[in-house]
Amino acid sequence: MPNKVYLLTGSNVGDSSALLKEAKLAIQKQVGEIEAASQLYKTAPWGNTNQQDFLNQVLAVNTILSATDVLKIILNIELQMGRTREKKWAPRTIDIDILFFNNEFIQEENLIVPHPLLHQRRFTLVPLAEIAPNYSHPLLHQSIFNLLQHCNDDSVVEKL
Repeated sequence: MPNKVYLLTGSNVGDSSALLKEAKLAIQKQVGEIEAASQLYKTAPWGNTNQQDFLNQVLAVNTILSATDVLKIILNIELQMGRTREKKWAPRTIDIDILFFNNEFIQEENLIVPHPLLHQRRFTLVPLAEIAPNYSHPLLHQSIFNLLQHCNDDSVVEKL
């Protein structure tokens, strides 16, 4: 039985649409079959707001890999696509985050799943709600749709 991982991809440097497409192809090839993909969304930056808007997309992926192996692969994909990590919430060519891995709670030095901030971010919840509105957050025990309805983040998230 494959594992299901939800990934958030984002970009705000270069041709973001093409970069998200490239990341999606690399994920399909190296992580597993993409079961569902949200539309692309133009989103306001979060955390460090003094930068270009992002394009974001959520992918539901079936994989035989462990969460740790998925993390290693997506970090390598980011590196190959020119991602540098100098400053938190800085502009980036590509960002790939693990949102959920099955219904597991994982707390390791470099990996926390579910993503600890996802319920506070419209740029994550809106595309996630498009493909998995009834998915229940394993720690908060609320559907993605419900989390979105009660999210205090008022930043703009616009479907392309």
